[in-house]
Amino acid sequence: MANEQRLDLIISGKVQGVGYRYSVKIKADSLGIRGYVKNQRNGSVFVAVQGETTAVEKFVKWCFLGPPAAIVSGVEKFPRALEEFREFSIIY
Repeated sequence: MANEQRLDLIISGKVQGVGYRYSVKIKADSLGIRGYVKNQRNGSVFVAVQGETTAVEKFVKWCFLGPPAAIVSGVEKFPRALEEFREFSIIY
């Protein structure tokens, strides 16, 4: 776990109603990342992400793109303490 990183991300733009959460789950699973994703009331998407540092960095870069229908205007990153996430899930 020494090589692990934990971040909270807030993704803004046209990121709800475009399959962003589902695409985040697929990308996280492919990189072995744990945590969760959920929509925010203000139209943004919140992601709690934890995994190997290189995997987290790849994931964050992907978040700037998202799925084809998304228009991402920003990704804010907030470092957090490691948690005991076992998998990556979508919170509805």
